[in-house]
Amino acid sequence: MANFFFLLLTTCLFLTHISGQTIAPPPPPTAATTPAALPAAAQEFLDAHNKARAEVGVGPLKWSPMLAKETSLLVRYQRNKQNCNFANLTSGKYGGNQLWASGMAVTPRMAVDNWVAEKKFYNYANNSCVGDHKCGVYTQVVWKESLELGCAQATCSNGPSTLTICFYNPPGNVIGEKPY
Repeated sequence: MANFFFLLLTTCLFLTHISGQTIAPPPPPTAATTPAALPAAAQEFLDAHNKARAEVGVGPLKWSPMLAKETSLLVRYQRNKQNCNFANLTSGKYGGNQLWASGMAVTPRMAVDNWVAEKKFYNYANNSCVGDHKCGVYTQVVWKESLELGCAQATCSNGPSTLTICFYNPPGNVIGEKPY
């Protein structure tokens, strides 16, 4: 029994000695990593859209890698299987804009500027387009309920030409509603 008591006392002293040691604190948590920078084309699409939105007091869009992937798949399909013709965007779950341009390379900013150029035909007071003009691609760019953006471009062999497609989530251009 005395040996058991000595062993127990030694064990308690050993544990006390261990717990009395200075143990280095765990390393501090690493700072939250900043999101990776967007590719230049994505940033250009986003900046051009958000500039137009800011001009009418609408909050900025955020880049969606998922929407960018969807548009990339679609634009490549249109290039590879549809001779770079416009895609049918009417049945999709996202809002969409597209631009086809021939004879020159089109930058993301040029595509968005082309859509925003329709602003001059949009009459906010009666939520309509002037005369026979169209302005639905402009109103999609500035649609206040849209929060996410994803875009892609393809260079086509016919011309050469460029096909640009952007998706917006949630979609805009709801009949009877003003964009902002």
